[in-house]
Amino acid sequence: MADAGRSDTTIPTNLRLLFLLEEIARVGVPLTPTAANEVLGLPKPTIHRLFHRLEEEGFLQRDIDGRSYSAGQRLRKMSVNVLSSSRVRTVRLAVLNALTEDVGETCNIATPDRDGMVYLDRVETKWPLRIQLPIGTTVPFHCTASGKMYLSSLAPRHLAKYLSAAILDQHTTKSMTDPQTLLEEIELTRERGYSTDNEEFMDGMVAIAVPIHDNHGRLMSTLSVHAPTQRVTLSDLEQHLELFRQAAADLSELVLR
Repeated sequence: MADAGRSDTTIPTNLRLLFLLEEIARVGVPLTPTAANEVLGLPKPTIHRLFHRLEEEGFLQRDIDGRSYSAGQRLRKMSVNVLSSSRVRTVRLAVLNALTEDVGETCNIATPDRDGMVYLDRVETKWPLRIQLPIGTTVPFHCTASGKMYLSSLAPRHLAKYLSAAILDQHTTKSMTDPQTLLEEIELTRERGYSTDNEEFMDGMVAIAVPIHDNHGRLMSTLSVHAPTQRVTLSDLEQHLELFRQAAADLSELVLR
């Protein structure tokens, strides 16, 4: 990472965009050009020009306040492609395969995107009765185990913005469509360190999820299991929590090597 107080001459021109993207990824929250420049130390016109260029190309997008920026679609896709490199994915699937074998149900890894959680990888159960949510599927934040796990990682002011602006669609009779009820569920999730989906996204499906952390201790993806209620209960899945936490720690270590 760039050192605080750099002068303009210490960052080669061809590395400035990379250093800026690295700083945005490190901070993990929407960032203003002024805040980024406290670390990079570039001339004011230069830092604004870099932000403008990255926004034009889709690597950054302006936040709702109009002053700060966060990762755009191209940068998010690039991060997923890095996580999907053949070496990382081979070992990741080995961890997922072992977990699915132990639990006996379909296990997934999902990453947060702008509009929901996207399934990055999954290993299917061997049971003929299974729920089809293939890789690349986007599922809502508010009514899925992976989505609520992600929401619990948000800073209070960002969570408040989400709850005030999001459309909490009712997918089943158990979906939480009241912001206050959802907030209480997210606070419980944060406190216990895992999330649940008790038939909130699909009738007849239950799920649990745990976080996979980056080197800053932030949630970068989730590890979850879902299964039909004809075969298991939510309490049955919760019996496997320690297995999931250990697998999540293994997956986190894999990415950070």
